[in-house]
Amino acid sequence: MFKVYETELAGRKLTIETGKFANQANGSVTVRYGDTVVMTNVTASKEPREGVDFFPLSVDYEEKLYAVGKIPGSFNRREGKASDKAILVSRAIDRPIRPLFPHDFRNDVCVTNTVLSVDQDYSPEVCSNIGTSAALSISDIPWAGPTSAVQVGYVDDKIVINPTEEQSKKSRLHLTVAGTETKITMIEAGADEIPNETMLEAIKEAHKEIIKICKFISSIKEEIGKPKFEYKSFSITPEFYDAVVEKFENAMYEAVQSNDKEVRNDNVDKVAEEIKNLAIEMYGENAEEEHSFDIATSVHDLEKACVRKMILTEKKRPDGRGIEDIRPLSAEVGLLPRVHGSGLFSRGQTQVLTIATLGTKKDEQELDGIDSETSKRYMHQYNFPSYSVGEARPSKAPGRREIGHGALAERALVPVIPSEDEFPYTIRLVSEVLESNGSTSQASICGSTLALMDAGVPIKKPVAGISTGLITNPDDPENYIVLTDIQDIEDFFGDMDFKVGGTKDGITAIQVDIKIDGLTYDIIEKAFERTQKARSYIIDEVILKAIPQPRADVSKYAPKIIQTMIPVEKIKDVIGSGGKTINKIIDENNVKIDIQEDGRVSIYAENIENAKAAFKTIEGITRDIEVGSIYNGVVSRITSFGAFIDLGGGKEGLLHISKISNKRVEKVEDVLSIGDEVNVKVSEIDNQGRINLNMKDLEAR
Repeated sequence: MFKVYETELAGRKLTIETGKFANQANGSVTVRYGDTVVMTNVTASKEPREGVDFFPLSVDYEEKLYAVGKIPGSFNRREGKASDKAILVSRAIDRPIRPLFPHDFRNDVCVTNTVLSVDQDYSPEVCSNIGTSAALSISDIPWAGPTSAVQVGYVDDKIVINPTEEQSKKSRLHLTVAGTETKITMIEAGADEIPNETMLEAIKEAHKEIIKICKFISSIKEEIGKPKFEYKSFSITPEFYDAVVEKFENAMYEAVQSNDKEVRNDNVDKVAEEIKNLAIEMYGENAEEEHSFDIATSVHDLEKACVRKMILTEKKRPDGRGIEDIRPLSAEVGLLPRVHGSGLFSRGQTQVLTIATLGTKKDEQELDGIDSETSKRYMHQYNFPSYSVGEARPSKAPGRREIGHGALAERALVPVIPSEDEFPYTIRLVSEVLESNGSTSQASICGSTLALMDAGVPIKKPVAGISTGLITNPDDPENYIVLTDIQDIEDFFGDMDFKVGGTKDGITAIQVDIKIDGLTYDIIEKAFERTQKARSYIIDEVILKAIPQPRADVSKYAPKIIQTMIPVEKIKDVIGSGGKTINKIIDENNVKIDIQEDGRVSIYAENIENAKAAFKTIEGITRDIEVGSIYNGVVSRITSFGAFIDLGGGKEGLLHISKISNKRVEKVEDVLSIGDEVNVKVSEIDNQGRINLNMKDLEAR
């Protein structure tokens, strides 16, 4: 049955419709917000997927270019693989909903958000988050929602919920917050050095709207929600796990205590072998095959229990650090001779090498998406090869994790990247993870700062990143510990990965992953305090000691740039008929030239002298010849009555023999030769535009 439900979100009408489209899905809704329309469909398999030890959830955010009246630019004119933006939105939808599925649920669940229409003032990302929550809530899929999400801006020192496109352009904050009626479940942000207090206040204001929408979705669920279906529980056999705990808890407790990841893994493997032998004793020779789930799950659960108990009750970490201690740090720059800039950042057994490359305007990334952004001059990419964790797997294209981590590091540096006017280069950073033991995305932020400074990019301030973790007591919400600089074991078995990048003065990026039902304001506030303290330490004691300031000049291997502004009406003169003039300048001087619609000209060359020569030619083409002005020219032709002087830019003037010198000149050749450089004064421009020149007025008297 077709149903329509209306409410207000940030003072504007929001509509959820159901029963009209996709009625074979487990749950289907259409969210309308302004003229933005998103259809969300959720489905679940009837049986669990065999042989998996994780919950197989997939979330897709499908950008359809018809939503903004565009035809795709690809060869076959249809949407291809998901854009980076779509992948980032999918991840932001996934993170708040995943912890709310039952922990023992193994049925495949697919969430598909299809963007049907876009009004740039009404975020399709927000609609997709809300649609996902509503569709799951009214479906028969087991899920403990609802959740909701909003975007937050900071415009003219005021917090704005779901800012319009115009407000977003002026905003110092681009924040997405998701949550339930009681807690925060996801935070994603790019910011221009926003203080902790302002960021926390923005999150609280967002939560007020989130609570309203959660209640709205709950009311829809109460009216039309389906009963949740029964599912096969994937939980460990209690008597087996009890036996494992009794026999191996002490051994596992000792096994996880090492500051070397490989040693710790070897220790755990030995305990796992003993647990397998116990299964064989209890269930016979086929236990390894018939009880593989019990064996693998008991190893995981026992290791998790030991790590959490150690931290929560003893305030002790597996590698021996204190709760606020950061692993050993180091930084280097200038490691690679031919690249434009490089930085190596290490934190414990996490090591990232970032390389900076400077390019021309034409190297900007072109974007073909549903928002108004069409190109990008600063890019950061992140690679996570298998050797970084000691595994033997062939390389493959970047996955969602790699794209997400690259985008996080990119957002962290955006506020300090100089404008195109200040530094007219396209900038590409690539972070290669060489070794991983947690927080590689944050090491990428630090490595990026090093590489940019090494490349001579005049960034406004250095940026660093750090992650905090969380261990909570499920029976006592007030009993928790926030950990500074988490390694992989603390991330894997902990309750959150709270990543924050920023300068010493404020936050520039946030990404929060959690495994519990949400975070309280107190936990968020403590995470902000810890990360700010750690960032300041890393910047002062590591980054600035490796390279105190950006290099004064770009690498000798980077293109050299000269910029100038020319009158818009002169652009056609520089380009010439069919591009003949500009191509001649490019070929003769071995340069690249970019001319923008506002008259800005950028000349790129490996040799600065080539760029200067091209600049001189363009200057000659675009300058206006004025009577009384003095110009430097080249003798191009000689006749019996005078010499023709090339003034540049296709402009030529006549220097009559009588105007060459105050002394008598019998023959022009007695004074001038073709190719001579001379200074001349414009004495007249006649009504036909002919230029008459004078040299004798410039002679010293």
